Amino acid sequence: MGHIKMQMQTGMNAIEDQSLQCGAGYPNKTTIACMINAEIGAVLAVMRRNVRWGVHYMSDDDQSEHFLVQSLKALRRQIFSWQNQWHTINPMLYLQPFLDVIQSDETGAPITGVALSSVYKILTLDVIDQNTVNVVDTMHLVVDAVTSCRFEVTDPGSEEVVLMKILQVLLACVKSKASLALCNQHICTIVNTCFRIVHQAGTKGELLQRIARYTMHELVRCIFSHLQDMDNTKRDLINESTTIKQEASGLNNEHASESSQLENGNLNPIYDDQRLSTGIASSTASVVTETVMDGNTAIAISGKETDPHELQLMTEPYGVPCMVEIFHFLCSLLNVVEHVGINPRSNTIAYDEDVPLFALTLINSAIELGGPSFRRHPRLLSLIQDELFQNIMQFGLSMSPLVLSMVCSIVLNLYHHLRTELKLQLEAFFSCVILRLAQSKYGSSYPQQEAAMEALVDFCRQKTFMVEMYANFDCDITCSNVFEEVANLLSRSAFPVNNPLSSIHVLALDGLIAIMQGMAERIGTGSVSSEHSLVNFEEYTPFWMEKCENFDDPKDWIPFVCRRKFFKRRLMIGADHFNRDVKKGLEFLQATHLLPDKLDPQSVACFLRYTVGLDKNLIGDFLGNHDEFCVEVLHEFARTFDFQDMTLDTALRLFLESFRLPGESQKIHRVLEAFSERYYEQSQHILANKDAALVLSYSIIMLNTDHHNVQVKKKMTEGDFIRNNRRINGGNDLPQEFLSEIYHSICKNEIRTTPEPGFGFPEMTPSRWISLMYKLKKTTPFIVSDSRAHLDYDMFVILSGPTIAAISVVFDNAENEEVCQICFDGFFAVAKISAYYHLENVLNDLVACLCKFITILDPLPADESIIAFGEDTKARMATETVFTIANSYGDYICTGWRNILDCILRLHKLGLLPTRLASEVVDELDISTENGREKHNLSSFSLSRPPSISTPKRSSGLMSRFSQLLYFGTEEARSIPTEEQLVAHQQAMETIQKCHIGNIFTESKFLQAGSLMQLARALINAGVRPPNGNIIHEDEETSVFCLDLLIAITLNNRDRIGLLWNGVYEHISNIVQSTVMPCPLVERAVFGLLRICHRLLPYKENIADELLKSLQLLLKLDAHVADAYYEQITQEVSRLVKANASHIRSQLGWRTITSLLSITARHLESAEAGFDTLSFIMSDGTYLLPSNYVLCVDAARQFAESHVGQVERSVVALDHMAASVHCLERWSHDAKQASKEEEVENMLQDIGDMWLRLVHGLRKVCLDQREEVRNHALLSLQKCLTGAVGIHIPPDLWLQCYDQAIFTLMDDLLEIAQAYSQKDYRNIEGTLILALKILSKVQLQLVQELSQLPDFCKLWLGVLSRMENYMKVKVRGRRSEKLQELVPELLKNTLLVLKSGGILEQSSGSDGNSLWELTWLHVKNIAPSLESEVFPEQDTAFAAQID
Repeated sequence: MGHIKMQMQTGMNAIEDQSLQCGAGYPNKTTIACMINAEIGAVLAVMRRNVRWGVHYMSDDDQSEHFLVQSLKALRRQIFSWQNQWHTINPMLYLQPFLDVIQSDETGAPITGVALSSVYKILTLDVIDQNTVNVVDTMHLVVDAVTSCRFEVTDPGSEEVVLMKILQVLLACVKSKASLALCNQHICTIVNTCFRIVHQAGTKGELLQRIARYTMHELVRCIFSHLQDMDNTKRDLINESTTIKQEASGLNNEHASESSQLENGNLNPIYDDQRLSTGIASSTASVVTETVMDGNTAIAISGKETDPHELQLMTEPYGVPCMVEIFHFLCSLLNVVEHVGINPRSNTIAYDEDVPLFALTLINSAIELGGPSFRRHPRLLSLIQDELFQNIMQFGLSMSPLVLSMVCSIVLNLYHHLRTELKLQLEAFFSCVILRLAQSKYGSSYPQQEAAMEALVDFCRQKTFMVEMYANFDCDITCSNVFEEVANLLSRSAFPVNNPLSSIHVLALDGLIAIMQGMAERIGTGSVSSEHSLVNFEEYTPFWMEKCENFDDPKDWIPFVCRRKFFKRRLMIGADHFNRDVKKGLEFLQATHLLPDKLDPQSVACFLRYTVGLDKNLIGDFLGNHDEFCVEVLHEFARTFDFQDMTLDTALRLFLESFRLPGESQKIHRVLEAFSERYYEQSQHILANKDAALVLSYSIIMLNTDHHNVQVKKKMTEGDFIRNNRRINGGNDLPQEFLSEIYHSICKNEIRTTPEPGFGFPEMTPSRWISLMYKLKKTTPFIVSDSRAHLDYDMFVILSGPTIAAISVVFDNAENEEVCQICFDGFFAVAKISAYYHLENVLNDLVACLCKFITILDPLPADESIIAFGEDTKARMATETVFTIANSYGDYICTGWRNILDCILRLHKLGLLPTRLASEVVDELDISTENGREKHNLSSFSLSRPPSISTPKRSSGLMSRFSQLLYFGTEEARSIPTEEQLVAHQQAMETIQKCHIGNIFTESKFLQAGSLMQLARALINAGVRPPNGNIIHEDEETSVFCLDLLIAITLNNRDRIGLLWNGVYEHISNIVQSTVMPCPLVERAVFGLLRICHRLLPYKENIADELLKSLQLLLKLDAHVADAYYEQITQEVSRLVKANASHIRSQLGWRTITSLLSITARHLESAEAGFDTLSFIMSDGTYLLPSNYVLCVDAARQFAESHVGQVERSVVALDHMAASVHCLERWSHDAKQASKEEEVENMLQDIGDMWLRLVHGLRKVCLDQREEVRNHALLSLQKCLTGAVGIHIPPDLWLQCYDQAIFTLMDDLLEIAQAYSQKDYRNIEGTLILALKILSKVQLQLVQELSQLPDFCKLWLGVLSRMENYMKVKVRGRRSEKLQELVPELLKNTLLVLKSGGILEQSSGSDGNSLWELTWLHVKNIAPSLESEVFPEQDTAFAAQID
């Protein structure tokens, strides 16, 4: 009692010395005093229930209260008398009485529980913080008191209550504002105490178990949440000498927990007198728990002997040191399985998963809270890199899905926060755990496969995961191809082979699609291809010496990894050759410049050391060969290892892990000799020479064989091993501890000299882990990728094929609409990426796969197909997806158009497509016409198809077909559609509307050239008729439909007509020339061709001739076809000419037009339209050109000669011919304006030739049987001949005109008059008269010009000869009186003109061949009296001369 009073007085004195002011946020002093008073009352009330606490009898028989009661009452008396602010009061004053109760072993569980509650309440009032007086000692006192709590156990229930109260108080200590006052050792003590309660709770109630685990979890979270605030100081390390050597040697040592000698469950070696009186060891039940407690697993200083410096760190305010110990303790819990001899892979339900799962959960929480801060603390990072990950590799193969799931969660967190420090660990985890468990061939159960697949998919959902796997592993020559293995696993796992679709299949699909969607999101953010990084293989380059300047800069590391990937691909090929034949393999490597032309030992050694996939048996045989070069390679191979600070057995494990030790003794000796030499060079602190290393290496190999060979019955003991190695160290013995350590290491972990075949890490053995940790020091840094598409092209090329196949198979087997939607998300992602990288083959494969799912392609009856299509959600989704891809990424579809077109054709056959699928957009502003009405007509033509004369087709379209269903005869059972069928039809129609199929063709002008040509080719191929000629109705419809679409895309791509024209023309030509009867197909071909020409002529002058030449196909139509369509053809040609006459300039084009018009002259129905078109061209000479003049004249002549229709048309045609001479006059005048004389001459010559053709044309019409036409033709000929004056016809042309035209015409008319009857040629006499008059008039009008001709005499004699013949002609059997009268009169007039012009004169000395003499010889036969009438003065002389 006196002690308590003295302590209180001291506390009061301390309070009086304090002058600190109360800060904001503290509770009211009186309120706090009342709360504490209430807690005192509660404790006293519980104590008074037991009479022993009421009165205590001392030895002197004086009554007095127990000191615990006295201290509480003393506190009650003082609490309201304190005047200072509460935070200036020493907390020990009001906490000590409660702590005394807690520590007393006389109190029962109820009293201890109430006292613990009081302490908990005070701690949670936030009255104690870092500013509180004596806070450090107070917090230490609280922790010490609670962790050394003693009480009498009266019943199990009260005991559990006390344990829960202890957990509450300890958690409150760590969470309170004053927690920073705790030292590292107290934090460890708190965690130890909580962990002991966790294990003790195993025999208690479930509530206590849950609260204990929750408290432990919260403690870890609270402690490690401060890691990010810790500085990287010397306190971070408890033992800074920890190295890889220690980590490797840990394989030889017992677990650290085994060296923590703690009795009776005391969890703190420094506070040996503080323990839970209830005892822990006796309360454990399970084998695992017993092992934990028997081994005294507790937080200590890593099992090492403590030193003053370490003790000082543990007494400092808590930080990284305690976190290191706690984390190490948590990792050590995972070694429990190892100590009890339980293999988690071979144990199923019998293995208690509780302890490792609990430990993994705590570790995961620590990593979640610590995050990237672990990187700043080397010791923590080392624990994660080595101990934690090695345990994870073991527990990852656990049969428990819970353990596996937690392991994967930990690795996912580590990947996010610390992947740059865990490159090889991540590779090993995926190779040895995930990729192993996810495949049933390795014996994993279905739950294991599912858990592993879920974890893998979680990784795939990380946007940069696969990029980093590819860059860090697939592009590293020393690592396995993790990316490719993951991709192959996902694609294979998605295939439901002979099984229904399971969750694993869907998970694998999710993973693939997540990867694809990640790539799709990165589109446009990086380089398109890695092909920019060219690798020069013209000369040898040491591939293992490739360096990267900056792994943080994509400009540096992207070319680096691309080069390494290129090297790796070639090395894999080289390794394959090497594995088949070593010599040929090396030759191949030299040929590909992977090895120098002259082999050197170092390059070969590096190839054997660093190339993944080599056969380790072959490596061992090669290295052990006695050949001098092989021996040099062996020593260079050994020099690639760094054995610094390694024990001999560890170094030997590492060395033998890289190849298989050959079986021949001499080879073994050479190999071990090279190893011993290298090891002795780097580790001389124990061994005297390299011979000692060699002998000990042999001894280790023998021990390994002896101990791990099942055929050896009597095993070598430790003593045997030590005796076998006496005096090998330069004549001295090696330290016994050294040999003993090696012995136990070999016995515990076998050196496997027969590696498993294949790549990667099929099983993580201790030796392989040592090799991995060694390799970690030399591996290139982990490349962290950003969200750009730096390597996506290369990855997509690898992944696209398997992904498309996997998605297709899953979709084919999917019955869930959600799964189908996932598949389509994948399809769209693949399509988007393929289009971006211009991978046409991938996109074509995707389209082909999708088209296979459209059930409407099945050969079902039309009505059943529509219903099936409407009811099949999968088919409708596939259809919509196909056409969405076609509309969005059509630029990069090539052969896929064939598949898309197959779907379109099937839809067309079912009548599901719109009536007008591919509407040609007509820009009326581009069509220049002068008449608004004409413009309207042209536009309406372009938007409408010509009517067909063939048999009307059945109605098409969804509604019409549906109407047929409604109105079928009642005798058919299915004539009335059901409600389900109605819904199916509606769904089918809505799907087609969403597809926007017409946009493929109307928007084809935006397609790239290659894709457009492929689309056109697909339409052409689909529209080709069967070669056997047996055309069924559906084939005919298909061909017509394809032709319509082909014409539509041709019209919509007028700017690129050059790409399409040859194929389109050839297709139409084949149709036209192979059709012998009218049909819709040839109709579409003919009028489609006309429509193309009509639309494109105004815009494409460069191919105008080709377009117009194509119309010559119409001339090749079979007679039956031509007769059926020529009226419509003529109308279309007429519209074409009227709209585009100004754009037709070449003779070839006009030849085609006039040829088509000429044919119409013989067709009654089309003649009117044809002649109207010709009149449009020739009227007023507006569109008559030198290039089309002769053609138009010939066409007009044919209309003039045509007997189809009325005579007036022929007369008008002759008028057009006659009027055309004015154009010749105009052109002649224009020609004279040409600057060059040579050009003028050529042009005039051409004009003369055209005039002569006109004359010939009229001459032919002058022989027509119809009198009106014949006579009008003569008058027109007269105009033509007399109009030649302004044309300046050359002399030779006049001669041709008379010889070939005029004289021929006169002779022909004369012959007709004599040979044909009046019935055949009505009034032929009148025609002869008219012809003579015209001949005379022309002669008179042109006599001056003609007289200048050298051959005028010949010409004149020809005229006289014809007059003489006409005098003699007999019409209807007698001579014509009119001709008898007319000929002399016309001759007289002519002679008078010749006389007056001085042309006809008597010449002296004539030999009888002069013009004068020849003239009168002919005149005498016509009218002898004309000479005297014309030349009366010469009549006498002429008569005498004759005599």
